[in-house]
Amino acid sequence: MRERSAELRRRFAEEARAERPDLSLLCLLVAAEADGTLDEAGMDAVQAELDELAGQLPYRPGSPQAWAAAVRDLLGERYGFAGSPADYQRLESSLLHEVVRRRRGLPILLSVVWIEVARRAGAPVYGVALPGHFVVGFGPVEEQVLADPFDAGRVLTGTDADLLVVGATGAPLEPSMLVPAAPLEVISRILNNIRAWAAARPERSDVALWAVELALLLPSHPARLRYERGQVLVRRGAFVAGAEEMETYAELVEVVDESLAERVRGEALAARALLN
Repeated sequence: MRERSAELRRRFAEEARAERPDLSLLCLLVAAEADGTLDEAGMDAVQAELDELAGQLPYRPGSPQAWAAAVRDLLGERYGFAGSPADYQRLESSLLHEVVRRRRGLPILLSVVWIEVARRAGAPVYGVALPGHFVVGFGPVEEQVLADPFDAGRVLTGTDADLLVVGATGAPLEPSMLVPAAPLEVISRILNNIRAWAAARPERSDVALWAVELALLLPSHPARLRYERGQVLVRRGAFVAGAEEMETYAELVEVVDESLAERVRGEALAARALLN
């Protein structure tokens, strides 16, 4: 099991540092870390299904609006890909192979399905990381058409997008929110969702640990992830390893926040004391 996990993480780190990271592969490597039954053949089968779905799209339907409508008709209407509030309670909603199988998931994973199917068919498609709700964009920014895969691919008007943002943040939509999200931004947000899911379920510290460890493999990540990893290790009874991670974080932040560094060192000391 350890060897399998080490190999998955090696591949994840390698792909994350590629010139053009493969979004679907990164999502499947995350899924394989969560699901020990997802092997190479299973990952290949998901990629093949995405290929097959792409082959069912009309040949180059035309404008961004036409692309959005064509993908909605295929994935949302014909195949029933969509989400519901209950999907937020399931870890499977963040795992690509399960989302493809169940045709249910979180907005960001359903968006990955939209992006990967449309991209394979030649669409000008990308993710758009609206605050609190991930959607898909088609076409250049000046002609951008947004679709909401969580709502079966409903094509959004400007008012719809604004309402989504206001509902999530209380603030209006800003043009800067509509820029395409890079693959690593998407993966980082998926891992954030998984860590949030695990944080609400203390008995799933195993999920919290692998999710934070994968996030630490991304080329750019917040230093605070080290502190988070230390906390998870302590909760799992690895007191020394957790204390060491906290002390590493304290060293990193000491130059900008001495009081925070001292507080974290105190937590590390308390973790070491739990050995006695």
